[in-house]
Amino acid sequence: MVGSGPNGLAAAITLARRGLRVLLLEASDHLGGAAASLQLTLPGFTHDLGAAVLPLAFTSPFFLEMPLRDLGVEWVYPDVPLAHPLGPREVLLLHESIQETAIQFGDDGARYSRLISPLVSEWPGLARDLLAPAIKIPRTLSYIRFGVHALLPFSVLADALFSTSHARTLLAGVAAHWAMPLTRPLTSVPILLLCTLAHITRWPMARGGTGRLIEAMAAYFRDLGGVVQLSAPVHSLSDIPPAKAVLFDLAPRQVVDILGDRLPSGYRRACARYRHGPGVLKLDWALSAPIPWISEACRSAGTVHLGGTFEEIADTERSVWEGHVPSRPFVILNQPSVFDPGRCPGGYHTAWAYCHVPVSITNKEVEYLANRIESAIEELAPGFRDTILARSVLAPTDLEYLDSNLVAGDLTGGVLDLWQVLARPVLSHVPYKIPVSGMYICSSSTPPGPGVHGMCGYWAARSALRYTFHME
Repeated sequence: MVGSGPNGLAAAITLARRGLRVLLLEASDHLGGAAASLQLTLPGFTHDLGAAVLPLAFTSPFFLEMPLRDLGVEWVYPDVPLAHPLGPREVLLLHESIQETAIQFGDDGARYSRLISPLVSEWPGLARDLLAPAIKIPRTLSYIRFGVHALLPFSVLADALFSTSHARTLLAGVAAHWAMPLTRPLTSVPILLLCTLAHITRWPMARGGTGRLIEAMAAYFRDLGGVVQLSAPVHSLSDIPPAKAVLFDLAPRQVVDILGDRLPSGYRRACARYRHGPGVLKLDWALSAPIPWISEACRSAGTVHLGGTFEEIADTERSVWEGHVPSRPFVILNQPSVFDPGRCPGGYHTAWAYCHVPVSITNKEVEYLANRIESAIEELAPGFRDTILARSVLAPTDLEYLDSNLVAGDLTGGVLDLWQVLARPVLSHVPYKIPVSGMYICSSSTPPGPGVHGMCGYWAARSALRYTFHME
């Protein structure tokens, strides 16, 4: 197993559960990839490098089969999953309750409820279909219903269902998590997925940071007889001991670099065509106090969206996609220590924020945007800058340096347009199988895509069990 992100560990665990001897190789001196928790600012302050809010881990079929509680994993729940301030004292909220959320939308409330309520009630069966290979025969009516709406650009879904600015604005912020212009197909997926999970899970975090979940997975893997080797980069097959199967929790281009001419030319070309989306600029702060929001509603939320109206968010995401640095970035902010104070010394706090940026961003533009993000927070939380003890600024190149799977700072594992949802990384009913005997890919560049759910690794391991070990 090459790579120790959640998918790599999930694959290793799935194979070890079947009695196979598994060696996991990790290039870094720590496990987790983008799901690692690191001290990015000051000693004693824990920051999640990438993945931080974990609704998919909470509901994933893979994680539901793991004894997470026995392994020491505790979930932390914010009072409210999401706040979207329109001004210092006017804030839209994505509540755990569908009814409380819908009532903010006026005439659109009933339409929101009709859209989301069936998905909430049918989630267990729906999750099994969604968190699986994309090319398949649908098993449930709920999956078909999800797909009909999911295929739509969010701009089309919004025009069809929502007329109030409150509904359109709150949901546009959720849609922007897809890191694509809101006029593109599939940008309704986050609305259906993340809003549904907000009402089911309240968007939980792992106590102590996502790294605690990674530590639990590694401990479970070792209990199954697995072996972990850190600081073990793989540049070619000669860096891997003889094995009947090798699974790569890596981006497609990294797999090509390792396997080289062993790959058929067609597969190499397909991987070369595989596209990565915009990067992100991420800021982490060590703070002397919680963010001093004027609105109590923002203080109660785990995640806060800063970005204005539907139209402003749509303009920003389109601008980034076209290669421009946004003058007013759409910002996704998280304040974990409000609900999990153990992440830092007593009385102190942490927070992080990121925005999408073009991969061509310059150092000067990075500094400009970092200041714009802090200014946007300061407008809604006067005195915020005075609480900053230390700041980490990670540009796209910095994120890729810390985790090579974050190609140019892309958090999604590759563009999430219709083609690359189906051809991830190639068009195949077994997309995990590399056309070299015993070789498989299991990163988020395979179905079902990004998120901490482990299912890319699970399905890749199942493929290896079937096609290499003939155990299924």
